[in-house]
Amino acid sequence: MNAHRSPHEGHDQQTLWGLSAGQRARYLAALAAMAAGIALSFGVPLVTRAAIDGPLASLPRAPLAPPYATELWPAPAPGLLELALERRTFLQEVGARLGLDAGGQLWLAGALLLALAGASGLCFYLRGRLAALASEGLVRRLRQAVHDHLNHLPTPWLDAADTGDLVQRCTSDVETVRTFLATQVIEIGRAALLVGLVTPVIFHLDFELACVALALLPVLVTSAFLFFRHIKALFQRMDEAEGRMTTVLQENLTAIRVVRAFGRQEHEREKFAAANAEFRDHHVRFIRLLGRFWSSSDVLTMSQLGLVLVVGAWRVREGALSLGTLAAFLEYEALIIWPVRQLGRVLAEAGKAVVSMRRLREVLDVAEESDLEGAATAALPALRGALEVRDLGFGFAGGAAALDGISFRLDPGQTLALIGPPGAGKTTLVQLLLRLYDYERGSIRLDGHELRELPRRFVRRHFGVVLQEPFLYSRSVRANLVLGMPDVTEETLCESTRAAAVHEAILEFPGGYETEIGERGVTLSGGQRQRIALARALLKDPPILVLDDALSAVDTETESRILEALAARRGTRTTIIVAHRLSSVLHADLTLVLERGRIVQAGHHADLIRAEGPYRRLWEIQGALEAEIERDLQTAAEPGGRA
Repeated sequence: MNAHRSPHEGHDQQTLWGLSAGQRARYLAALAAMAAGIALSFGVPLVTRAAIDGPLASLPRAPLAPPYATELWPAPAPGLLELALERRTFLQEVGARLGLDAGGQLWLAGALLLALAGASGLCFYLRGRLAALASEGLVRRLRQAVHDHLNHLPTPWLDAADTGDLVQRCTSDVETVRTFLATQVIEIGRAALLVGLVTPVIFHLDFELACVALALLPVLVTSAFLFFRHIKALFQRMDEAEGRMTTVLQENLTAIRVVRAFGRQEHEREKFAAANAEFRDHHVRFIRLLGRFWSSSDVLTMSQLGLVLVVGAWRVREGALSLGTLAAFLEYEALIIWPVRQLGRVLAEAGKAVVSMRRLREVLDVAEESDLEGAATAALPALRGALEVRDLGFGFAGGAAALDGISFRLDPGQTLALIGPPGAGKTTLVQLLLRLYDYERGSIRLDGHELRELPRRFVRRHFGVVLQEPFLYSRSVRANLVLGMPDVTEETLCESTRAAAVHEAILEFPGGYETEIGERGVTLSGGQRQRIALARALLKDPPILVLDDALSAVDTETESRILEALAARRGTRTTIIVAHRLSSVLHADLTLVLERGRIVQAGHHADLIRAEGPYRRLWEIQGALEAEIERDLQTAAEPGGRA
């Protein structure tokens, strides 16, 4: 675990509540703005009711429908208009005080409606802006927390994880959570507020019609929650299918040169087509389920509005309800019914967000690689590079022992060479030294300190590592060299590149040290990538330098120059060289020959070539090959020789 973060802080960052710290005030302000907007919108039906039952009712009536319409819809019951005129609305009261006639009162109603609409629109704008700012801030912390957590997960877990699936979780799943937090959380609050506030209002307007208006509401809510249950399981499968599709795409792009070299484009196309079809099938099922829910909820919604209209019109005709009250009632009913109808969409997004958050939690819940909490690394002296390994044993989960009984000792400044066939345990030993894995038995001591009792960050700070396949960023050559070391001087930088025999090659690039290289250093040759990585490690000036087959892609002459430069610094740092070419390890203080995780030979080059064993056989084979190559070159150079 990162020494700069407490366990409590890490746990808080695994929940939306913990991540919302610093954004809760904005969410509360958004809810307050929404409540104010809803309260203002409540005035619109009241103004409409007052206008219909007041000034409009007092105006001279003209036939608004053809004569045959009266046969289908008889005139209102006698006394309804007179009753409306006797009970003056607030518009008439205000109009009387201002000296406005019926026409002026209608203009006043229009002005009030515009004012209410403008004020409520401003409140809803503030609600959207505040919710968007809060959600973006929260999701930024979530994205950062996931990325930071991935950087501290144990190496075995990362080895087993699919890179494409992790990318999909960090992008698509985080975006799903962001969408839900930005819009749907507020929509849930809006629906709850509207139902809670409108219900008593419509019961106050007319009890019987209010019962009719809420008749189908339980059916809508129940169907929405049933839809929510189905959508979660379906989206889980859809999200996992998208992750598998992303993995196939990522693998194809990463290995595009291998694919082309072996003519595997058709195979890769079929593999991606299968993953794409699986994702499409799940998405089609999702769309079908969504379509069935929307169509059924539309029927229920329209039925509810139609029921209110029919019953309300009948009560108006009977004289039990004024026309303005019915109009207001219909507006209030729309305020309730549409948010409830949208509840299905909200719950669909909620289901997707629950699945996405669960997938993110699966990553966040993985324990970070253990480290010594609060270790006083400042009190530890800088390592000089003394290394002692005793009876070291290690095996990967479910596999045979990768190392068994490894023992050796190095003094500061000495060079260790590791020789052996693939799978012998050379790279595994390097990974144990870097604490990428923890050994099961035996001991590794650095300057007398037990390795697993030292913080990982402290240990890795004292190592410089160059891998056979070094990773370079899509930046300039200089940015790749001074990675994490911005204060390096130009003289020191050039000194490290000269030692790595790459300074002249860099100067030949179009932009020199400022030349931009492609992703993973694709615009460079394998040897150039290795030498730049070596220069980066030398620039770090670590007490322990590890070269894991780091000169495999350079020619013999360049290798010789690099080894001479390293030899010139002999004694200044402990060096561990993993190699297959024995020319790289001739001057090592100690050479270990490994086979199947065990040391089969140990000693200096001069001693090993005199003893019968794998080192001598390898020396003879490589010497014979080099001699044959040299004879072929000489023959080709002679007049009349082979071309």
